[in-house]
Amino acid sequence: MNRRVALVTDAAMHLGPDLARELARRGHDLVVGEPAEGLVAELEGLGAAVEAVSGVEDLSDPDSIQLVVSRGLERFGRLDSACVRTGRIEIGPTLDATMDTLNSQVAHNLAAVLHAIQAILPPMLEQGGGQVVIVTSGTGDRPAVAAPLYSATRAAANMLVRATALDMADSGVTLNAVGTNYLDYPKFREATGADDPAIREAIERQIPMRRLGQPEEVAHFVAALLDGKSNFQTGQFFALSGGWNAA
Repeated sequence: MNRRVALVTDAAMHLGPDLARELARRGHDLVVGEPAEGLVAELEGLGAAVEAVSGVEDLSDPDSIQLVVSRGLERFGRLDSACVRTGRIEIGPTLDATMDTLNSQVAHNLAAVLHAIQAILPPMLEQGGGQVVIVTSGTGDRPAVAAPLYSATRAAANMLVRATALDMADSGVTLNAVGTNYLDYPKFREATGADDPAIREAIERQIPMRRLGQPEEVAHFVAALLDGKSNFQTGQFFALSGGWNAA
């Protein structure tokens, strides 16, 4: 039996490396963008054939996602699932916002999602099935006062995912969004100062579970939406934030 093929656009950080490992364990060959050092060899050691693509970090450029998809199709002939992590955060109050800031947020948080959908869905629709997860943000469901433009464009991305998914709900292709917040990885800790124990403690008090989430926890959740065994949900937004979105 042919192995399933999964695409992970950002295999350098966040949930990407752990998701790639988990999908390899679940019998997938992989197309990975910007893989972390040593990850390709690790995935191959788990039995996966791997197509690594570099120079595709900026998904606001439609050529980036198109290159990843094209390389995957050239190598394997199909894509069965895909996880696309998008976004760039800008903080600051609404009254201080400029059009340059707004345009940047739209490009990275909304247009990037559109580019991904337009690149990934057509081959899946043609083959009659597939699973796609777009990683947005928990702030697309609950307002982030410190980053209103980020929150607003993330909310728009979630709505784009939901509307698109419902438009093709009977096609065999599922499309869902996952939004994280308070995830324990270097970029989050750097942005928030959470490497300082006192600051980390203050941040964790904001989270109902009173701890930061681990990337592998998110990876396991997303893998269940991508491994071909869970196909009765589409057009959903799943918040993975330690209860913050429910508070």
